Amino acid sequence: QVQLVESGGGLVQAGGSLRLSCAASRSIFSYIDMGWFRQAPGKQREWVAAITNGGSTNYVDSVKGRFTISRDSAANLVYLQMNSLKPEDTAVYYCYADNPQRYWGQGTQVTVSS
Repeated sequence: QVQLVESGGGLVQAGGSLRLSCAASRSIFSYIDMGWFRQAPGKQREWVAAITNGGSTNYVDSVKGRFTISRDSAANLVYLQMNSLKPEDTAVYYCYADNPQRYWGQGTQVTVSS
């Protein structure tokens, strides 16, 4: 069974940084792609960033230039480095993996104070 476990969320002031990690229970190369969604209170879940099996990355416009998705294939980890955080980045962040069935992590809370 595929398991994804996120970590690294927390409380940070606007302008600060956080790095989220997603630990996969099997080789990340077994997935078509992996990435992150987020869900703010009262809003729909929003796709944030993805990295393909081949290493290509893509981002939602609102985080381009501030967030970076990367991976450590030896450790089966995917990261989301978040810089210049804004209050509107506050959300629960979910890691996902497509194989092609989509698997989800349990989520990690990110709170950005103004």
